[in-house]
Amino acid sequence: MLDRTLTVRVARKRRLTDEVTAFELVHPWGRTLPAYEAGAHIDVWLPGGFMRPYSLARAADLSAHADGAAGCARYVIGVKREPASRGGSASLHERVHEGDLLAIGTPRNTFPLHAEAHHHLLLAGGIGLTPLLAMAEQLDRGGRPFTLCVFARSRAHLPFADALAALGSSVRLHLDEPAGGQGGPPAQHLDIAALLRQPAPGTHLYLCGPAGFMRAVLDAAAHWAEAQVHLEYFAPPTEAASAGASADEPFTLVVPGRGIEVPVAADQSAVDALHDLGIDVPTSCAQGVCGTCVVPLAQGADGEPEHRDHCLTATERRSKVALCCSRARNGGRLAVEIP
Repeated sequence: MLDRTLTVRVARKRRLTDEVTAFELVHPWGRTLPAYEAGAHIDVWLPGGFMRPYSLARAADLSAHADGAAGCARYVIGVKREPASRGGSASLHERVHEGDLLAIGTPRNTFPLHAEAHHHLLLAGGIGLTPLLAMAEQLDRGGRPFTLCVFARSRAHLPFADALAALGSSVRLHLDEPAGGQGGPPAQHLDIAALLRQPAPGTHLYLCGPAGFMRAVLDAAAHWAEAQVHLEYFAPPTEAASAGASADEPFTLVVPGRGIEVPVAADQSAVDALHDLGIDVPTSCAQGVCGTCVVPLAQGADGEPEHRDHCLTATERRSKVALCCSRARNGGRLAVEIP
């Protein structure tokens, strides 16, 4: 179940703002890279032993290699240097340079566009713009209706300003400090509550950004149908990250399809316990925000999951569980399906 690992070369490293740097990644021998749909992310292995997932920030630049294989000419990620970085963003900003080779995972998409939508409303807070910019570009190329609302502190803090300007009137920009800087879409005052007050039929909402922004949007969209709201966190909400952290109990993970029962220690995740047995479950963020490790619950099995993720909807939690963080309730049994 392990994803393929690729080697890429950093073709360009470009400072977008004082905090955000873009990295353009290409095949070291000039071949194409695997194609992807907007909303996808890649895992990047960094100097210092770090692995971090980053959203692909631009729509796929499809081309064909001389051997006829179709794929992407490049991957682009936009990385914000976080003051409280655990090492990932600092490593990219300080230790990765043009010409360097990096190992990455193939693109995975747990935050896709939904084809049935008549209109796509994209709300981006800060560096949460990265997956939504790719969505906007893909929709724009396909002639599909969308509105991209971008919330930033100021124009100086706005990454990918040139790409936003190219999308024209489909972009609405809210700046906390509107003064300063020229070019790009004009700044407006965007009232989130008013924007989301009356969901139009067939409109789907996509949001990504810091925890406070996400909370404000979700509160304003509480009356929207669950199936029309799609979100991606970059990190667990602060207030939820420590909730129940001291209450972990050992439990038993049951995999009926393989005929095994796996003991999971109190200080261990289900993913770690499976890995100890040589059963590989793809993971990325390891915090329950990206959805990479989500698997189906076994039908008709006993036991109840204690969901600790931030990627599944209430409806999805009836049939799925994120193995990197969720556990069996009260130290009981949790039955899942793993191919």
